[in-house]
Amino acid sequence: MCRKPYYRRNPDEVLTVRRQDLVSIGGHHAAGQPEGYAFVRPESRAVTRWALLRPSRRGGPRAALRLAALGIAVGAAALLEGCAVYHPLPLPTRPDLVGQLGHLRTWIPPVPGEPRRRIATDGPLTIDDIGLLAVLNDPGLRAERGTIDSARAGLLQASLLPNPSASLSYEPLVGGVGTSGWAASLTEDLRSILTYHTRKKSARFELEQVNADLLWQEWQVAQQARALGVDLYWGGRAVALADRQLAVLDREVREVQAATRSGTLDLTALAPLLAAKASAAQTAAALNLVQLQGWQQLDGLLGLQPQVRFPIAPPRLAPLPRHLPSLIRQLPTRRPDLIALRLGYRSADETVRSAIIGQFPAFALGGIWEDDNGNVRNAGPTATFDLPIFDRNQGQVAQARASRRLLHEQYESRLDQAVGAARGLVSQIERLTSDTRQAERAAVAAEAQSRSARQAYAQDSLDQRSLADFETTALQRRIEALALERALDEARITLTVDLGLGLPRACIATPAGARGS
Repeated sequence: MCRKPYYRRNPDEVLTVRRQDLVSIGGHHAAGQPEGYAFVRPESRAVTRWALLRPSRRGGPRAALRLAALGIAVGAAALLEGCAVYHPLPLPTRPDLVGQLGHLRTWIPPVPGEPRRRIATDGPLTIDDIGLLAVLNDPGLRAERGTIDSARAGLLQASLLPNPSASLSYEPLVGGVGTSGWAASLTEDLRSILTYHTRKKSARFELEQVNADLLWQEWQVAQQARALGVDLYWGGRAVALADRQLAVLDREVREVQAATRSGTLDLTALAPLLAAKASAAQTAAALNLVQLQGWQQLDGLLGLQPQVRFPIAPPRLAPLPRHLPSLIRQLPTRRPDLIALRLGYRSADETVRSAIIGQFPAFALGGIWEDDNGNVRNAGPTATFDLPIFDRNQGQVAQARASRRLLHEQYESRLDQAVGAARGLVSQIERLTSDTRQAERAAVAAEAQSRSARQAYAQDSLDQRSLADFETTALQRRIEALALERALDEARITLTVDLGLGLPRACIATPAGARGS
């Protein structure tokens, strides 16, 4: 018959007994005692009452629960600290176009080798300042800057090692003799570690490629804005000359019409003047339309409203360097688009290396710890791997090699086009320079003849029709000379962009922010 067990009389006191001193009576419980109670064996009298009722040094179960809750809270806070938090990004409800130059971004960020400066917008803008303002304010470039953030995110993802995999299982005893069992394992994928360095290098080259592409786009936008500035300046002068030509013909038509009404001249003298006036009116209308389209394109590049107009200073382009052949040979190291293709090729080359390493079958190595229902404990290593029977990553290897070959051919094609275009522009500039000089001499001679004709007309030595012919010829020669001047400036701007002359060597486009900063 079981003796009376020792019960705790104080909640802060615990029984410090050995496991073998406790016996679960299960189906052999004593009469009057509920099944499942734990008793102390009568043979354990060597355990003194002081030992049975000794207070716990840990402060009791309540303190333990508080410490556990505190540990869980601290762990959860640490995990949440490293987690991303959602922040809304609402779409704009109105356009971001401004109505005057003073509200544009005018501060050029400092780049290596160049100080920080501000573009003055209170006077006529130079061609170079127009190009820089376009780089700072072009809406298209602001949209393209998101590609850098995407590439940086890709580099961050490639820099992370894969998380180890943990597995836990618990098997409670539901019947029979024994204890509850549990098992735990921890494994790590080795193949992802083997390809870690190649994947990271590929992502870094891709980020540098995106940066070089953005720099090339900035150069293209600057070139387009500078070319539009040149067109608008020379176009404005051409429009003024066309309006003068039209006014001269209109005056001549009115005088001839008056002469025909008085009977001094017949209608045959009026027909050529009407045809010339119609042609001059068509030319003036075409020039005004081109001018309007040019202003709208330039306002779009600057982020301005379409009706904004501002004065443009006369184009003063720096003379071309004498060592043009050496600059053309240096195109692979000067042109951002060629540098971007080279970086893309290096990224593709690292992808090929990663794909070749990826032929190593998926292999996960770890360890397992378990305790079965018979209270038997086991521990040891585990290995899980694929059998490379069907898929040996040959598809990824072939795709990576094809992408590398494509970039190789694209680089060769772009290099050939760049060198050919640069040499062609040099020849065009030489020819346009000669034609411009001849056109300028012809315009000066025609203007001198027009002045002589006005003097003769004032002395009644020349009729009105001949004077109009001399004046319209002089104006037409000047318009032709202006057109050649514009074509020459455009060719020089294009060549300077192709050679990387007079443009920033690093991206200066700033993130979207407040205007006027």
